[in-house]
Amino acid sequence: MVKPEIQLKAAVQLLCLALIAVAGCTTKSKAKDEAQKAFLAGQQQGLRQAHEFQRTGIRIVGNVKNPLIEWTSTLTLAEAIITAEYLGSKDPRDIIVIRREQMLHFEPRRLLNGEDVPLLPGDTVEIHP
Repeated sequence: MVKPEIQLKAAVQLLCLALIAVAGCTTKSKAKDEAQKAFLAGQQQGLRQAHEFQRTGIRIVGNVKNPLIEWTSTLTLAEAIITAEYLGSKDPRDIIVIRREQMLHFEPRRLLNGEDVPLLPGDTVEIHP
């Protein structure tokens, strides 16, 4: 009498052979090429998304939890700093907005006094402790 585990193994092998016959054979090199193509396509998509975010998002440089903020038409400097979750133990001494290679300085005290400025897509905010 044949042991059940041997029968099961033989049935699985037979099923695998049937699936290969139906689906067609793929060589290791062909599978490797297809995997490489899929990887490169994913990388290219990621780069396109990152480039798009650079043009439309806000980057925060400094001691923050979230260095990339999605831009909205109502986003202000104070809201961006709050959204970025500033982690400094002291108030920053200087805040710089870089916009199209132009540097705009803001004293944190002005923000605390209610003066705020809107941000534009692609702005970079530097927070200096």
